This record gives sequence, C-alpha cells and structure tokens, in this order.
Amino acid sequence: MIEIHPGLPRTPAVVLDEQQRREFVSFLREVVLAAGPITLSHFRASIHVANKQAAQGTYDPVTQADQDAESCMRDLISERYPEHGVFGEEHGFKAGSCGLTWVIDPIDGTRAFITGQLHWGVLVALYDGQKPLLGAMFQPFTGELFIADGTSSALERDGQRSALKVRPCARLDEAILCCTTPEMFTTMELQAFEQLVERVRLRRFGGDCYSYCMLAHGLADLVVEADLKPYDIQALIPICESAGGVVTDWSGGSAAHGGRVIAAGDRRVHAAALAVLSRVEAGA
Repeated sequence: MIEIHPGLPRTPAVVLDEQQRREFVSFLREVVLAAGPITLSHFRASIHVANKQAAQGTYDPVTQADQDAESCMRDLISERYPEHGVFGEEHGFKAGSCGLTWVIDPIDGTRAFITGQLHWGVLVALYDGQKPLLGAMFQPFTGELFIADGTSSALERDGQRSALKVRPCARLDEAILCCTTPEMFTTMELQAFEQLVERVRLRRFGGDCYSYCMLAHGLADLVVEADLKPYDIQALIPICESAGGVVTDWSGGSAAHGGRVIAAGDRRVHAAALAVLSRVEAGA
C-alpha cells in the first residue's frame, strides 16, 4: 500500500499543452543547473556535517551545501511561478494554487558527497498531482545532465546531447542489479532482496541516483530500493521511463510517492524481479 507523504498530496492530474511542456523543460534545466556552483563550492572541502536524525539514534547527514542549493532553487521557482508548489528535502512543502509542484532533492547521495565520491546529484521533478511529468539529475563535478521531458530522455554534457535508451534484458540471470545500500531494507525486505540477488548476474551497491541514470543509459538492468521519499525518486522516474524503462513499487503500482521501488530497463526482467519482491507486499 502506498503511503502518501504528508507534504505531497494527491490531486487531479494537470494536463500540459506542448508550449507549457517546452517552457517547463527549459525552466527545469535552469533550476537544476543553478545548484551546481553552490554544491561544488563545498565539494571535497572542509564542511560541517549535521545529523538530521540524531534524536532518533540513526544517521541522516545534511550539509550547508544541501540547504543553500535547495534555497536557491526554491527562490527561482517562487519568483518565476509563484502559483506552483515546492516540496524539498531540506525546507519542506509550500503549497501552490495550480496543482503543479516542483519536487527537489538538492543533493541526492549526501554520503557520497561528504566522502568526496561522485555518486551524487541534484534532483528536480515537476509533479502534476499524480505523477512526475518531467525530471532532471545534474552531477555538477562531471557536468552531466540527465533530463527527461516525458517523451524522451537525454544526457547533456559539454554542449553535446545524446539520447538515452535502456537495453534489452529478458532474464534475471542476465541482469545487473543496483542498490544504494542493504541498510535501507527491513528484515523481510532484505530476505526478498537477497533472493533476487541470488538470481541475477551481478549486484552493485552505492549508486544513489546515478544507478537509475545508468539504467536509462543502458548500462544496468535493475534498481531495487526501499524506504525512499518522493524527492528521492520523482526526478528519476521520467528519466528511466522516457528511455523505455519501467518504474513501480514492489506490487507493480505507482512509485511516485517513494517507499519500495523497482526500476527496470526491460519489462520482462521487471516482471521476473517483481515476482520475487511482490511476496513481501503479499506478506509471504
């Protein structure tokens, strides 16, 4: 059962015309790129890291880079489209009046960021009340922008643009499976995940948002995760789906509100993985 995040209500879907779609894609690019210089000014530098979950006895790091980057993006959105909502990891939810909400994760992969590694990125999506219509992931250090307009996905870098397309993968024993960390799973979820791992060709940990982009790039076949928030996944759904992939929860429903998520490049391997993971949803 999908739990709707309290900051992201489900409302009737907003339909965009082609002119609006082009306008919002252009603005999406502007917003996500604006965070680049802010995050890079703190990357591989001495920076204070706070723990948002210290009171709960768990570790959820946040830095000034996260907070400043989100503030910059929120300011741009509020100035250009004051009628739109904004939902971000660091500064919460501001309701809009038109049914559209920009969903922001200023640094997805903060653990990679604070350890100087590259598996992090700036995520922005445009949510229509039911699903994300547009999405982008920007890695400022490499200059890679993965962006989707709902019909196509592309990688933009150094003035070059190349289309993204998933690769065929019919069977689990042919699949490369990615996951950020097994620590995100409950005991029952981990049991199902380990059953899946036993059947795939290769398993890789640590990718964060990059794993989904590599799936859209045709370099991985499955991403399986749990305990995600809407801002962890919304930008990545259009990137994967517009490249020909599929993204659902573990019961085959919408993944727009996070929770347990499975992304696949090929619907055949998605169905095979879902058959393993769906036992958790059924309580098996």
